[in-house]
Amino acid sequence: MNGFRTKIPSFTALPRRINRLGQLAYNLWWTWTPEAQRLFSRIDGDLWEKSYHNPLRFLNQVNKARLKAVTNDRYYLDFYDRMLRSFDEYMKAGNTWFSHSCPGCQDKSMAYFSTEFGLHETLPIYAGGLGVLSGDHIKGASDVGLPMVAIGFLYTQGYFSQHISEDGWQEARYTRLKFEELPVLPLLDENGQPMTVSVELAGRNVLARLWEIRVGRLPLYLLDSDVDGNSQPDRELTSRLYTSDLDLRISQEMILGIGGVRALRLLGYHPNVWHMNEGHSAFMALERIREYVTSGLTFEAAAEKVRGSTVFTTHTPVPAGNDEFPHWLIDKYFSNFWPQIKLEREQFIDLARNRQPWGGESFSMPILALRHAAHSNGVSELHGQVSRKMWNFLWPDLPAEEVPITHVTNGVHTGTWLARRLRNLYERYLGRDWMERLDDPEVWGRIEEIPDADLWAVRRHLKRKLVHYMRERAREQWMYTGSHPIQIIGAGVLLDPYILTIGFARRFATYKRANLILHDIDRLLSIINKPNMPVQIIFAGKAHPADEPGKLIIQEVYRAVKKAENGGRLVFLEDYDMNLARYMVQGVDVWLNTPRRPNEASGTSGQKAALNGVLNFSVLDGWWREGYNGNNGWAIGDELEYEDHAVQDASDAKNLYDTLENEIVPLYYRERSADGLPGDWLAKIKESICTLAPRFSMRRMVKEYATRMYIPLAENSETDKPA
Repeated sequence: MNGFRTKIPSFTALPRRINRLGQLAYNLWWTWTPEAQRLFSRIDGDLWEKSYHNPLRFLNQVNKARLKAVTNDRYYLDFYDRMLRSFDEYMKAGNTWFSHSCPGCQDKSMAYFSTEFGLHETLPIYAGGLGVLSGDHIKGASDVGLPMVAIGFLYTQGYFSQHISEDGWQEARYTRLKFEELPVLPLLDENGQPMTVSVELAGRNVLARLWEIRVGRLPLYLLDSDVDGNSQPDRELTSRLYTSDLDLRISQEMILGIGGVRALRLLGYHPNVWHMNEGHSAFMALERIREYVTSGLTFEAAAEKVRGSTVFTTHTPVPAGNDEFPHWLIDKYFSNFWPQIKLEREQFIDLARNRQPWGGESFSMPILALRHAAHSNGVSELHGQVSRKMWNFLWPDLPAEEVPITHVTNGVHTGTWLARRLRNLYERYLGRDWMERLDDPEVWGRIEEIPDADLWAVRRHLKRKLVHYMRERAREQWMYTGSHPIQIIGAGVLLDPYILTIGFARRFATYKRANLILHDIDRLLSIINKPNMPVQIIFAGKAHPADEPGKLIIQEVYRAVKKAENGGRLVFLEDYDMNLARYMVQGVDVWLNTPRRPNEASGTSGQKAALNGVLNFSVLDGWWREGYNGNNGWAIGDELEYEDHAVQDASDAKNLYDTLENEIVPLYYRERSADGLPGDWLAKIKESICTLAPRFSMRRMVKEYATRMYIPLAENSETDKPA
């Protein structure tokens, strides 16, 4: 490593006996270790909630008397010592899955680039599923001991906060993040000055500052252009995620790809494997080619070296999700770059040229990535098939099934998403080493040994916890925002913690069809208001601020929520984030997913729900097509391909209503044993957990990337250190 340093700020109020709480606050290991979180909440539970589970804010605000009190509490101190021993043991790098699986790879390393990372609600630098998947990926990589470093952005305004007006219209609100309250550390050079990299953008040099987040054993380095020396517009380049302004978008992606490579070089990293998570970071390949060309290689030789050490994951079959830039914009930003890699303009454009059906052309980031990766993959089996067809034109001599795009189905990070009480229950029945064997079906087969009464008690507790949280949320909305009473009812104050509860929470893109369940509103009302068998449905999610059709769907759902006829059983929770997501995937009974097949690349929210004993009710798209076995949940529709969306929607909606009314609701209410337990429902839960939890764990996913892609490339590549 080159000379640089980070410094964890000291918390002067912390007594020496518990001063390592400050160190723990700056390593996100605590975010997936519930007992570590209790180190803070046991000091002051109310403040822990008010600080929104932010240990830095908590430690800066906690009363000194409370800190002094716990230093005289031997039970707390024993707990503190035990948790710090667990942390220290975790941080040891010598005894991990990776060290045993590839003993000759200890001098190898991997770099992982993503435009967003969803790590915790206190760090709102993510927009949705892609970011949460990235966050789970590096947490899982830390767990198995991969020698990985990650690169992303520290957005100064994060993603927007969502407010829903009385009429149901989404309003976006932005606030500037207070970095001093976040677990981000500035990187400083030998002179104590902020470390920066420079990227040329349309004839001007823009600086980006470097920050570090510690994610277990791994560093995540974040770039931020709000730097002295940049113009005011350039200082705002990294202020928000996913701007629709193409100038801003290409500037961000150049900073991520080109600036990210330069940041790693500045820090002394020379990874053997480079992973582009989505096409946003594909300019990384061009910067690495430039390095090799500058050192004396031809473009062709440089491109081959880069290709031989690169992995690319595509996450969407939806055209709007694949970034493309007009050629005039490429001219504006890269006219000084292509001479550095010994190419003419047309040769440079050819690297990512995409001819559109209407005759136009664009510069496609996924094409650039596909052409410079040794391994490319979709994120589910069906998405792999769709991607091979979608990009078949890049390999015109190959049939679609032979296009070199494989798949690695997404998984979820168990520690992050599993409810604490379920974790304790699993600890008792799955064996003490179960967290080290999360991808082992044999371990999860022991779910059958859990007594029905114990499992049902935890499931009921989690639903009560969800409903209590929603009521308190609505109460605060009523007290502090002056919302209309109908908005408070729509926020869930009338929910019942003892009736069948369905959750639907995700990004409100049109293809996800959040309004499918409203297709026949009269039939829906008859189902949810059936005497003695009521149903309540909780909606949550954001539309991109520029997605007007998505915002119209939110409005349609919200107007249905406001109808008196639903009796408060339809709810919309605004400002969906990771905190609310945990409550929902842990607390509802059924997880609903209604994408228009085959547009859902994978999806992971249903995997989080399954881990917590929530049953999936989903279209056979993405991961659910692989996970559904007929006994571990329910399918919506069939696997037919429809050309007419209206016909597809009508068919899927009818099937949804039929299944809900004739199978799901009766199974929940009518099949009860003498002791009041829904035995058949619980059998379905157990089947769901034991078949889905190991197969769709992040541990399985990361190990699959490692064994199929990372390790083979690392073993066959030289140290990526251009002369």
